[in-house]
Amino acid sequence: MSTFDHAGLIHNINENLAPFRKAQPDAMRGFAQLAQASMAEGAISAKHKELIALAIGVSQHCSGCIGFHVKALLKLGATRAELEEMLAVSVYMGGGPSLMYAAEALKAWDTMAEGHAA
Repeated sequence: MSTFDHAGLIHNINENLAPFRKAQPDAMRGFAQLAQASMAEGAISAKHKELIALAIGVSQHCSGCIGFHVKALLKLGATRAELEEMLAVSVYMGGGPSLMYAAEALKAWDTMAEGHAA
């Protein structure tokens, strides 16, 4: 089974981007505003938007995206069943490479859910 550490990856990404945030505050503020506006509750719930974002992360083979969006989904009360159905669609649309990242997303969910305990 994968020993990939998504919580550590999230920490490292945030730490490594800190100098970039200082060097490019306007760009990073713009990105943060885009993320906040895109993920806000609307006609589509924030949880469903996070499921979409994670599906894109899986299909684009983005481990960082998997970590950040699994963490958000846990906070939003998503269920493992919802995760698994979304991953099935991701694999359908993305084939074998998406299946590899679906396994990574499942492991991230299991590992991060242990520390999340609602």
